[in-house]
Amino acid sequence: MTSAFSAVKRLTVLAAGAIAAASYPAKPADLTTPVQQRIAINGPNSISVGWNTYEKLDQPCVQYGTSSDNLSLQTCSTSSVTYPTSRTYSNAVVLTGLTPATTYYYKIVSTNSSVEHFFSPRLPGDKGAFSMNAVIDMGVYGADGYTIKMDQTKRDTIPSIDPSLNHTTIGRLATTVDDYELVVHPGDFAYADDWIEKAKNLLDGENAFEAILEQFYDQLAPIAARKPYMASPGNHEADCQEIPYTSALCPDGQKNFTDFMNRFGRTMPSAFPSTSANDTAKVSANKAQMLANPPFWYSFEYGMVHFVMINTETDFDDAPDAPGGSAHLDSGPFGYAGQQLEFLAADLASVDRSVTPWVLVGGHRPWYTTGGDGCTPCQAAFEPLLYKYGVDLAIFGHVHNSQRFQPVYNDTADAAGLRDPKAPMYIVAGGAGNIEGLSAVGSNVSYNAFAYADDFSYARLSFQDANNLQVQFIRSSTGEILDTSTLYKSHTERFVMQS
Repeated sequence: MTSAFSAVKRLTVLAAGAIAAASYPAKPADLTTPVQQRIAINGPNSISVGWNTYEKLDQPCVQYGTSSDNLSLQTCSTSSVTYPTSRTYSNAVVLTGLTPATTYYYKIVSTNSSVEHFFSPRLPGDKGAFSMNAVIDMGVYGADGYTIKMDQTKRDTIPSIDPSLNHTTIGRLATTVDDYELVVHPGDFAYADDWIEKAKNLLDGENAFEAILEQFYDQLAPIAARKPYMASPGNHEADCQEIPYTSALCPDGQKNFTDFMNRFGRTMPSAFPSTSANDTAKVSANKAQMLANPPFWYSFEYGMVHFVMINTETDFDDAPDAPGGSAHLDSGPFGYAGQQLEFLAADLASVDRSVTPWVLVGGHRPWYTTGGDGCTPCQAAFEPLLYKYGVDLAIFGHVHNSQRFQPVYNDTADAAGLRDPKAPMYIVAGGAGNIEGLSAVGSNVSYNAFAYADDFSYARLSFQDANNLQVQFIRSSTGEILDTSTLYKSHTERFVMQS
């Protein structure tokens, strides 16, 4: 409590000499102009298109087709929502009945919009090779963010061209856009709750928080408008202010994951219906659909992958962001007691490895990490289920660097290593870049295989076939491959149930 009080006192002193200057992007002349565009896998043969506008739309619409000069299909909705402190409205339209694995062109209906394109989702069971990126803990580029090694004096020079092309991670995603088919981002977008780090924001925190969100999602749009961008929550989505015991500084519209829910709540999927011939699997998948609560916990299937997003912030015992939790962010719950874990168990039990051999889980807070700052309540809640149902790879962030671990369960390395382990392989991909900078590797553990904190980086996952998954860590600024490993799984069991 004392440290939090001192921090608030320090901010008050700083604010006395500051000039309020939240760095809002300029509004377009046509307030129906789409900004902050993003797409996501919404279901089998289905893509959601989300975007923001500076006025409410009575009928958000998207035109689309398989030719850029013949957008003969159109889908509309009535989904245009906002919250009191936001300048923009979040719009969402779902395109269904798509031909799988096909390039589609689309145009958000406005007098000031352009034609973009996406690759429609692969059907569950498609065994074609593909790659996805894991990008976590990525913040705004420019005057409100993006530092080197937590040193506020070492900001990248802000160039005169569009910052989205110069944030090294976003820039690398743009440069390599043909090398991957989707992006998973389990938590921490923009870092708007760190507005206090800039003196210019101190007298106008409410607007500074919103301005950072607008900037970041504009910067991300060149990637997120073309590649399905699958989101789940992190601690920086919870509140306008991350310093413990200072949530009173936040207006109601900036508490309890409000922007995150408005932005992603109508675009993320729930859970796919089972494509298995097994009746028990179908029942479990139906149960998972009923228990899913996007954008907090949900799953989707893509080719040979079944991917589950979990919420490490709320909705389990001793969750760090929940009321009374260690982060003091007083958020959630978003389901009834036990709902998230019931969902996870049902969803993992539904996976038929003859259809989707690879099972991955993504969440924000890791329990295996160098530095000794893992999330113990997260481990107690989730690790038993990940082991029981034979999850192959678990992806986390929160710690701002890149790490890879040997397959491990209950703090013990699997003796099989990377060749047919029973335990999941764990990675941390939290080094994408944000105002807080990078975290030192710190103390290590025997089952850590790679750790890197010298520059911004992210992970690429390449599903080579039903048995081989290559995991690479990439240095954002240069494209250098920092670490490569290949996980081999025989996937001979159709339904995995380990004691």
